Amino acid sequence: MKLFETVKKLFWVSRPISWPNTSYPFLVGFLLASVWPLSSLDIATLVVGTLYFIGPYNLLMYGVNDVFDYESDIRNPRKGGIEGMKESRQFHPTILKAVLVTNVPFLVYLFAVGSWPARIVLAFVVFAALAYSLKGLRFKEIPFFDSVTSSFHFVSPLVFALALVGFQPDAWPWILAFFAWGMASHAFGAVQDIIPDREGKLHSIATFLGARKTVWLTLALYIYASIVVALQGVQYWAVALAGFAYVINCTPYLLITDATSAKSNKGWKRFLWLNYASGAIVTVTILVLSTNLLFFR
Repeated sequence: MKLFETVKKLFWVSRPISWPNTSYPFLVGFLLASVWPLSSLDIATLVVGTLYFIGPYNLLMYGVNDVFDYESDIRNPRKGGIEGMKESRQFHPTILKAVLVTNVPFLVYLFAVGSWPARIVLAFVVFAALAYSLKGLRFKEIPFFDSVTSSFHFVSPLVFALALVGFQPDAWPWILAFFAWGMASHAFGAVQDIIPDREGKLHSIATFLGARKTVWLTLALYIYASIVVALQGVQYWAVALAGFAYVINCTPYLLITDATSAKSNKGWKRFLWLNYASGAIVTVTILVLSTNLLFFR
């Protein structure tokens, strides 16, 4: 029973609601950029990489974050569920051991099968996941750089997948759009934490700019990302419209103040589920375009 409870706690520490945000970019990037038919090694790498970015990678990101953000998390009313756990200090060594045990085997394999460019990307992936929260680095407390690093957490699995199969220059617009989306999402999420962060003497893009300016920056980044996608062709307009759904989600908070910043949590909760709807639209678009390419080439 003790083992079951430990695994259950680690499961929630890894924030399963965010698993698709890291595994899906790797999976799609690998499949779309690969030369078909896939070799046995390609299939194995696809499976191992996808599994890594589902569970272990998220345990690395969020487990380390929960350990080193404990002081602020216990003051944060939204922590203690799908938006982040606040496990006791006694459980922290277990989290860190689990991070090590679950990550090392996957990383050894992915490092071994990748080219040197892919290995360099993977090294940055792990470094960024650690540096975001780790004492002595704490990128999450450097305004603007916190949003950049957070966005990299979700864009980097895509970049790593592309590096594994052969990076193509035409991927850049998609990477830039995804990166802008990631920065916007982090900044918007930081707004709701302005008060507990300041009480815990933590810094973020939102504590630096204030709630209202941060939301406006978020809006601009979402609009930029949607326009970049729309410019890739009419066939991608459905994805661009899905991007504008994030813009709509932010608009109720354009006049928010620092004192009322916690109200943006409603928008953040909508954002979490909006990701699934957007992911479905992206998937359908990819399937339709892939089918057309297969039958009409």
